[in-house]
Amino acid sequence: MSFVEELRWRGMLQDIMPGTEDLLNKEQVSGYIGFDPTGDSLHVGHLTQIMTLIHFQHAGHKPVALVGGATGMIGDPSFKSAERNLLDEATLNHNVDCLKKQLAKFLNFGDGETDAKMVNNYDWFKDFKFLDFIRDVGKLITVNYMMSKDSVKKRLEGDNGLSFTEFTYQLIQGYDFYYLWKHHNCKIQMGGSDQWGNIVTGSEMIRRQDQGTAFALTTQLIKKADGQKFGKTESGAVWLDAKKTSPYKFFQFWLNTSDDDAKNWIKIFTLLPKEEIDAIIAEHETAPHLRVVQKALAKDITIRTHSEKDYETAVKTSEFLFGNGSLDFLADLEHDGVLEVFDGVPQFNLLKEKLEAGINVLDLLAVDTAVFPSKGEARKMLQGGGVSLNREKLTDIEQMINESNLIDNKYLIIQRGKKNYYLVTVG
Repeated sequence: MSFVEELRWRGMLQDIMPGTEDLLNKEQVSGYIGFDPTGDSLHVGHLTQIMTLIHFQHAGHKPVALVGGATGMIGDPSFKSAERNLLDEATLNHNVDCLKKQLAKFLNFGDGETDAKMVNNYDWFKDFKFLDFIRDVGKLITVNYMMSKDSVKKRLEGDNGLSFTEFTYQLIQGYDFYYLWKHHNCKIQMGGSDQWGNIVTGSEMIRRQDQGTAFALTTQLIKKADGQKFGKTESGAVWLDAKKTSPYKFFQFWLNTSDDDAKNWIKIFTLLPKEEIDAIIAEHETAPHLRVVQKALAKDITIRTHSEKDYETAVKTSEFLFGNGSLDFLADLEHDGVLEVFDGVPQFNLLKEKLEAGINVLDLLAVDTAVFPSKGEARKMLQGGGVSLNREKLTDIEQMINESNLIDNKYLIIQRGKKNYYLVTVG
């Protein structure tokens, strides 16, 4: 299956310049996508473009990932309501390095014909003098042409207007395409559909400057079935960096998608072939409550973004919190990871010395912690079988809790009723 056919059946393709598909079917092509380093991590909103480059490479073409060290200093105004804060050079360089490491997890980089290549547009813009730029590049594109772009029109019609800095963004991105076309034989630029205007500016610049021919392709912007923005949760963006969004929370994001979204996203965000996806969806239809599509989606993307071990830990964590799974997974986590798992769960600290002589279970529940407001309430619920320690029912009000009860020599997990958990960290 060709690259364009792959994007088409997966529901990713939005716009494609005439002649692009013929070119890609006829020869091996270098093509690029730009990533804006305004942060030190990519998020799930970037995954569509990452997947595009993966499919591009699998189809036998050479993907080029451009990290915009120069354009990141300006900020893309495309369909943004206000101007971004500008970042200093040191912060941008740090962000660029972080993004390079993340992209290397998804693409095969090297010196081979189809190996991915990383470039930074700061390398060719850092010594570009302003007068040279407006003379050599500014003359190629008219103001009328730039004003006709929808992304510019929307900002001009809005309350915040558009600064000259942002207005020049499409010239700079257009020059990126020209530079890569001339020096790296990049014949196609790809991106999200909101980038169409910037991309065709580059192809127009190539035509006007060197009478060259370049091509363009964009993918659909992903939205949830209910119209909400993709990649956002109540706590904010879902990041690819495990320190910003834990593998467990990343896994849960995909696992909790609606049926309609999962059926679309499994095509877009996994590399599973059509026959296998069709079979998964068919199996899901027979028993939707088992969430077969969501589980397959979450497994594939969690392993590729993080690791097999992180996926397995996320599954065990879910089984513990929402089922009858064991607590063995805690031994695989660093302390910060344990706190992530129990984010939102009441947490208490306890000195380890207290456990040396042992603590009566009622004191643990109502004195050393606030699981219960009083010993009387703790006694009543414990005798009714409603309290568990580390998944084991507590029934003896005289029981002593000591170091032998600790998980990983550090934690106690108290459960009151079916869904109320409490984390006690001992140290």
